[in-house]
Amino acid sequence: MTISIAARCERTGAFGVAISSSSPSVGSRCPNVRAGVGAVSSQNVTDPRLGPALLDALESGLIAQAALDLVSSTATHPEFRQLTVVDATGTAAVYSGAKSLGINAEVIGSNVAAAGNMLANDGVIKAMVNSFEANSDKELADRLIGCLEAGVTAGGEAGPVHSAAVLVATDVAWPSTNLRVDWDDNPIEKLREIYQVWAPQAADYVTRALNPNSAPSYGVPGDE
Repeated sequence: MTISIAARCERTGAFGVAISSSSPSVGSRCPNVRAGVGAVSSQNVTDPRLGPALLDALESGLIAQAALDLVSSTATHPEFRQLTVVDATGTAAVYSGAKSLGINAEVIGSNVAAAGNMLANDGVIKAMVNSFEANSDKELADRLIGCLEAGVTAGGEAGPVHSAAVLVATDVAWPSTNLRVDWDDNPIEKLREIYQVWAPQAADYVTRALNPNSAPSYGVPGDE
């Protein structure tokens, strides 16, 4: 059981994905982002190859739906896969195979695609998208974690959730935010707690990579 939301920030052009699951370490397999290219999630019965394949298709010049059509048509066992895509223009697309698990749902909008399987009810995903659209003033990672929280408030997944993650790409070649809770009884709550520690330092870690001489240090010199 999984809920996820992939999105583009209309203010900054950043791309992000937030996701939670009953399985361990969902952040290691499902979300993928690439600066200037897009955000995708590959979930349900996960094939981790599909996320990078979708980003490669977007980077080749395909729009969201065309990239999704290409990857889903060439994937092995596509009937088990659930895929979300947001491209560089903010156009979104979703694919849910015929064997998506339990109550499953998908919603797309401008700059956002969300999907879930084994849901408590079919309104969970719409609540997540509504939260995204209502909070355009927030930093993207904060906004996406809020979408997970809104999904939980609307009923969430059909059983216990154990892992969660948020991944954001800004204007550098690596994800500038990459936060994971791999196993916890309250992973979304824990993810929020980690984000609150991370957020004040996030920009500084980009600066430290690009120009260490101008970056502040936390703790001992040279700490990571």
